[in-house]
Amino acid sequence: MTDFKFHTPITVRYIDLDAQWHVNNAHFFSFIEQARYSYLVELGLFNGQNFLDFPIIVADAHLSYQQPIPIGVQVDVGVAVTRIGNKSLRFEYIITDPSRTIIYATGDTTNVTYDFHTKTSKPVPGEWREKISQFEGHPF
Repeated sequence: MTDFKFHTPITVRYIDLDAQWHVNNAHFFSFIEQARYSYLVELGLFNGQNFLDFPIIVADAHLSYQQPIPIGVQVDVGVAVTRIGNKSLRFEYIITDPSRTIIYATGDTTNVTYDFHTKTSKPVPGEWREKISQFEGHPF
């Protein structure tokens, strides 16, 4: 299993629920999106100011649902970068309870580094590769 060095808490909101009173499956993707954003901000790779200058876009996303998340629960989302290619990064995720004993979902996304002004992919910035390698504890 992936070693998740980064975790962020997310509070389940009423809007996240479906008619069965648990988190709607689509909102799991919102949880990993927020966690990915927090990971990149924490590592100093994005300042949260201008999304058109934020060079990353989701190319592929997968989640494996293990258990429903009931109302009134705070979840913990672990994030790790497990691969960096020439123009892409693979992020892996785990959504658990705060004690990290109940696994609600696992997943991954492939994100492409992208220039929104020219609408073309571009190489992963060297600064990203260096900071992620340092944080994750191994070279990419």
